[in-house]
Amino acid sequence: MEQDTSTKLYTFLIYSENVPGLLSQITAVFTRRQVNIESLNVCASSTPGAHKYTVTANCDERMARILTAQIEKRIEVLQAHYYTDDQLFINETALFKLSTPVMLKNPEVGRLIRFNNGSIIEVNSTYAVAEITGITSDILSLFDALKTMDCVLQFVRSGRICITKSRVEHLDEYLAVREAKRLAKTVLGTDPYMKK
Repeated sequence: MEQDTSTKLYTFLIYSENVPGLLSQITAVFTRRQVNIESLNVCASSTPGAHKYTVTANCDERMARILTAQIEKRIEVLQAHYYTDDQLFINETALFKLSTPVMLKNPEVGRLIRFNNGSIIEVNSTYAVAEITGITSDILSLFDALKTMDCVLQFVRSGRICITKSRVEHLDEYLAVREAKRLAKTVLGTDPYMKK
């Protein structure tokens, strides 16, 4: 099987227990391998007691495998996987602070925001704030278009949020197998945590 050596954006989904200091350990794995993190999002996951780290980075598949293996070596990490964009449902949110005087002079600004399913969430005499949720490329295209109209005062994007297209939740499957093994050890009396 031929190895893919082209660099592309990979999304790493990492599940862990909620432990202080783990974020710095995870980012250190990327730093040691000289891989720049493009975005980072951390939140509670749908699995009780587990937190989800969504990290994006440009690398080749070999490096994605190495990073995933290194991250999974951490005791507090329950599971880590890497994905390409076609394996995920992806979204992010962006806020645009736009010049109100420019918007009033050029109605194309408002049309462009509406065309991209954005909404104006604040307006005053100095600036307006627009919000858009979508995929990275659409948000960046809108930013580029608004920039050419000389109306962007500030721009910020959230980190990527995503869920897999898989019909199986890998973490839940892993935790069920782990619990079954623990119960089997308890029944057999080999569980080191069982009091005698």
